[in-house]
Amino acid sequence: MAGMPLSFSALLDRPDIWRGDSLNQASAPIVSSGFPALDAGLPGGGWPAGALTEILPAHEGIGELRLLGPALAALSRRGLRLAWIAPPHLPYAPALAAAGIDVARLVIVRTASRKETLWAAEQALASNACGAVLAWLLVRPESAKYAELRRLQIAAEGGRAPAFLFKFPETAAESSPAALRIALESSGGGLAVRIFKRRGTPLTRPILLPAMPPAARGKSSHVDRHTAAAAAARDFPARLVHA
Repeated sequence: MAGMPLSFSALLDRPDIWRGDSLNQASAPIVSSGFPALDAGLPGGGWPAGALTEILPAHEGIGELRLLGPALAALSRRGLRLAWIAPPHLPYAPALAAAGIDVARLVIVRTASRKETLWAAEQALASNACGAVLAWLLVRPESAKYAELRRLQIAAEGGRAPAFLFKFPETAAESSPAALRIALESSGGGLAVRIFKRRGTPLTRPILLPAMPPAARGKSSHVDRHTAAAAAARDFPARLVHA
């Protein structure tokens, strides 16, 4: 009956409840990472939509965007916008196109502070106009406060897009409301993905993603770190806005 309380077993079957002794397999929307081994380690089998994911690379340029490339390519093929908030370098259009990402679907947002970055990311998520929102919170020395990250997580929960927040690796020890937190390290030319927070049992071993073929390694960068990037991006069709 409608007025009767739920049984304990029925409560555990709710999609918004997860148990600490098992990997959450809730029916919430996900976006496949494009890596079967990684999908197997992610709750639901892919990047969670409507949730905040923190990515902590050991160093800049380790392959952060190669990790997300297959998912971003799939979203752009569906005609969805990809919001990039405060990327540390100018996106390198040829490499993105080679990865299958439609650069015409990119919306690049430049910000001048941590506060602006978080605000822009929150607005992009709340708009429900993006297929994914990526934000780089790489401004020293002050890190984001828990309350600020909580606002971002709530904004993500109210939308349908996966949200990815790049942070410094030393922030791993800080408390965070993010549903998923991963660290990236190099391993034999590939990536070692360590999932240190997820909705379910802890993952004790890193997930090793395959190394790229040697011929492709020199063309793997998704951002251009050189001052000549402005000339290279002359025909870059992404939308550029300021927060």
